[in-house]
Amino acid sequence: MASTAASAGKDSGLQEAADILDAEQQAPGTTAPDQSAEKSEMAKKEATKRVLIIVENHAVPFDRRVWREACSLRENGYEVTVVCPRRKGSMRGYEVLDGVRIYRHPSPAEGSTPLGYLWEYFWALFWEFLYTCWIYVRHGFDVIQGCNPPDNIFLVALPFKLFGVKYIFDHHDANPELYVSKYGKQGTLYKILAILEKLTYRFSDVVIATNKSYKELASSRGGVPPEDVFVVRNGPNTESFKAVPGNSARKKGKNYLVGYVGNMSVQDGLDILLDIAEHIKNSGRADVLFTCVGGGTELNKLKEMVEKKNLGDTVYFTGRISDEELLEILSTADVCVNPDRPSEMNDISTMIKIMEYMALGKPIVQFDAKEGKFSAQEASLYASKAGGVADFAKKIVWLLDRPEERKKMGEYGKKRVEEELAWRHSVPGLRAAYDRAFSKRIGKHARSR
Repeated sequence: MASTAASAGKDSGLQEAADILDAEQQAPGTTAPDQSAEKSEMAKKEATKRVLIIVENHAVPFDRRVWREACSLRENGYEVTVVCPRRKGSMRGYEVLDGVRIYRHPSPAEGSTPLGYLWEYFWALFWEFLYTCWIYVRHGFDVIQGCNPPDNIFLVALPFKLFGVKYIFDHHDANPELYVSKYGKQGTLYKILAILEKLTYRFSDVVIATNKSYKELASSRGGVPPEDVFVVRNGPNTESFKAVPGNSARKKGKNYLVGYVGNMSVQDGLDILLDIAEHIKNSGRADVLFTCVGGGTELNKLKEMVEKKNLGDTVYFTGRISDEELLEILSTADVCVNPDRPSEMNDISTMIKIMEYMALGKPIVQFDAKEGKFSAQEASLYASKAGGVADFAKKIVWLLDRPEERKKMGEYGKKRVEEELAWRHSVPGLRAAYDRAFSKRIGKHARSR
């Protein structure tokens, strides 16, 4: 687990920011516990590649992808600072985890409506710029990596590009498609999102794509040269994310456990999963428990739906929990699911939960989607979009009744992660992206002499 070296922050508003920044100056060492303060200072002075990572929609280290990127860069000699919002479980304004500085700015409640998202993004942009200015003066940076959504972080980077700072766009979500997935329409906000995406591509020196579909978007829709786009897949760290002994108490008296982990927003299909659970229960199967791990803007609504559907004995929401609890639940699960709502967004996106299920040796049921199928291959059964809830439920039951098939699929998935999809296989692409960004920075300096 990550180690904490320093922390501060308590009140809200500008005074809070001042308190946080003041505490940062007074903080003790910024290294892991097994390193001395003297070595830390030497390492700082010797560091020549400084990186600032900005992420808006998740706190670090709970954003697993961003945290893996930050740690991998640090391990490869970069000095890394992260700016992110505060979220439940990560409320400290400033701390250092495993040698990575983390600044967390104040944030409003997560948006769930178009106006709510606009307010959240405006608020975050203000704090991101304020903290970025401070970090530039205090620590300096050569590259800013902006992790979407939203696609407005390039605005923070623009003034610093005048000083030779390069901008890397880490493309997590295709926002125009995400908007349609959430609201089922195109309108003014959709057009704004499309413009912001285009501008993000325009001002990016390098683009990091989570898969080949996103790489194609960068080239076809963004006009980014292929040599400036690098695929860095969203694989799990198999050294820390690995199976633990199962705990039968997690099944709450049921024979079988179906596990889900992830965010709970409109596009994530948790309402579909409740329909699936209801279908299985009404078919006479009272021996199956669905446990859903995670939080999000739809969680309270989903809990209300559980009550209305009389699924209190069938579906259990844990909320956000520790990694230890998460691993125990998924290790106990007989089948894991990805009920992402069929859409263009989900068809082209890679979901980290798929690889996490596979890393734990779990068979999967999901809808037939391009990137989901690429990731899981024979580790998953694929419900048809036309068959919907009934077909998805049928495939879960089919797997529950066939332990040998579950074992075979689980072993295939675990092997595929170990050999191709684990995070360590993505690190070379991350290094290559940063090498490209720094080569542009060095090239510019050379031309200016």
